[in-house]
Amino acid sequence: MNYDFSNGREMAEEKEADEWLMRMRRYLRVLSRRKKQQFNRRVSIGDLLSERADNAASYGFGEGTTMYDNVLVLGQVEVGRHTWIGPGCVLDGSGGGLRIGDHCSISAGVQIYTHHTVQRSLSMGVEPIGYAPTRIGHGVYLGPNVVVQMGVTIGDRVVVGANSFVNRDVSEGLKVFGTPARVRGASN
Repeated sequence: MNYDFSNGREMAEEKEADEWLMRMRRYLRVLSRRKKQQFNRRVSIGDLLSERADNAASYGFGEGTTMYDNVLVLGQVEVGRHTWIGPGCVLDGSGGGLRIGDHCSISAGVQIYTHHTVQRSLSMGVEPIGYAPTRIGHGVYLGPNVVVQMGVTIGDRVVVGANSFVNRDVSEGLKVFGTPARVRGASN
């Protein structure tokens, strides 16, 4: 007679997995309560398990810079000191490098690019991917969901309003917003 013991082994593994899952959920609830008490916020699991300053430091970003765990960092990205990078951002340095200065606020959902595939797509793969470095100056505020196109340079002390698309350089000390972003005055 042949006996199949695999079913019993599978049941034991499932029970063990369920126990680990219950422990993990309890642990996450404790961490969630701590975050709520400390900062009055609810964050993703990744941000419960990591510290924003450690996330930024692990990429070699400047002293005092913080970034959420769910920020996508691609290629060569340099960030200065005391810059805040919010949740859900895309920092694309894959097309020639992205540099962000000191004391910037990169709000939730901001996307900054150094490449695009427009011509490659339109040409059915004949044309190459476009690449150009992108630069963000010091003391820059990028509002929620701003998109910065490849090759753009944003000067120091610039304010870019929420939901703006920046597809050309912005000189120092200006306030811009819209799609595409247009100058609306001085940032001071």
